[in-house]
Amino acid sequence: MTRIDGMGKIKWGIIGCGDVAEVKSGPAFQNVPNSELVAVMRRNGHKARDFAQRHNVPQWFDKVNDIIDNSGINAVYIATPPSTHLQYAMLALNAEKHVYLEKPMTMDSQESLQLVEAVRSCGRKLTVAHYRRKLPAFLKVKELLDAGSIGAIRLIDLQILQPQKSDIIATTEVNWRIDPAISGGGYFHDLAPHQIDLMCQFFGPYQSAKGISHCQNKAYNADDVVNGLISFKNGVQFSGCWCFNVSEQDKRDQCVIYGSKGSISFSFYGEKISLKTNSNEQIFRFKNPPNIQQPMIRATVDYFLDRAPNPCSVEEGFTVMELMDCFCFRGS
Repeated sequence: MTRIDGMGKIKWGIIGCGDVAEVKSGPAFQNVPNSELVAVMRRNGHKARDFAQRHNVPQWFDKVNDIIDNSGINAVYIATPPSTHLQYAMLALNAEKHVYLEKPMTMDSQESLQLVEAVRSCGRKLTVAHYRRKLPAFLKVKELLDAGSIGAIRLIDLQILQPQKSDIIATTEVNWRIDPAISGGGYFHDLAPHQIDLMCQFFGPYQSAKGISHCQNKAYNADDVVNGLISFKNGVQFSGCWCFNVSEQDKRDQCVIYGSKGSISFSFYGEKISLKTNSNEQIFRFKNPPNIQQPMIRATVDYFLDRAPNPCSVEEGFTVMELMDCFCFRGS
């Protein structure tokens, strides 16, 4: 078993030090207490070395096994595209390393179930990087809901409407996000895990779900409009639409939670919450950390060191993938 040293420090290796690791997550591994970024890996060795030099990481590699087999590493952050998530997570777990796994957790729910079974049997820990659940705005939404600020929850209306070129979608050299063989689908599979995960965090287990999807624009080989319905076990009803072919003037990023005494509305990519009750409106504003995954990475480090519960379990990740498959099934 990979040993966590006597000082209680998590020593990380990153597989896939690309755009996501550059600002959102990478620096946080150095900034969080009891955490150290030891090595990074990217298939392009020049880019791996460049990342390591700029971020003061002592080791860099261009082969996955150089991270997996490294005895100086006891935890791995997998930040590659989804097509390799299952493979690399299994390799890390089999090498007795803990895993922090980017979303979407796998290509589909069938792969996710394999990972659930592997984590349960191997004795290692895995956290899914649904980091928005640790951001101040969404913690505030949860607080308002738990406090009964809008009474009994009735329904949720979520709309992610974006033009084909959207500023909320990360830009990469090769747009693998619209290649189902790499991403599992289209932009829905890139963005929706965060939103669906938060719905499950807010409203608990679901009872039933269904959806429809279609490739309307024919600009790439993936569905660009997805509609989903969820009935939660507590009776709360959810309706969501993700569309990536609207005009620039019609783009929208909004979630409204309706209750018996008012509503809560917010953007997934903004830093403001509106609470409306009895014709009164309160606005709450927040500032995200510069390295936006840092709160989640801190919670993950504490979990790996047996100091806190898992901030996002493999089972929770599976539920998100299961719901995504209900909305946008990609079977033959």
